[in-house]
Amino acid sequence: MKKVYFLQTCDTCRRILKEVNIDGFEQQEIKTNAITTAQLDEMYKLSGSYEALFNKRARLYKSMDLKNKDLSEADFKQYLLEEYTFLKRPVFIVENDIFIGNSKTVIEKLKEKIG
Repeated sequence: MKKVYFLQTCDTCRRILKEVNIDGFEQQEIKTNAITTAQLDEMYKLSGSYEALFNKRARLYKSMDLKNKDLSEADFKQYLLEEYTFLKRPVFIVENDIFIGNSKTVIEKLKEKIG
């Protein structure tokens, strides 16, 4: 399975999608096609943590003052399902590997994996 979750309005996502060979990838734009509980659970199984999928740089994270709250994994899951901007993006799934976010290290590992 090859899949990518991204946000069309995100410049970084668009740049990475151009930079990486996404031929054969199922593409899901998360604003118009929200992630489901089953999809989030699949990402959780691969990453081991809802917090790892959570974007702590989201404007809403700051405006809701979530950094000063003690959030559980259940809280992270709930926020991820309620608001698409909380998903750290892009998220690539390649077979049984998950690549979360846009750091250079993550993108380099993704490129190595897909060749």
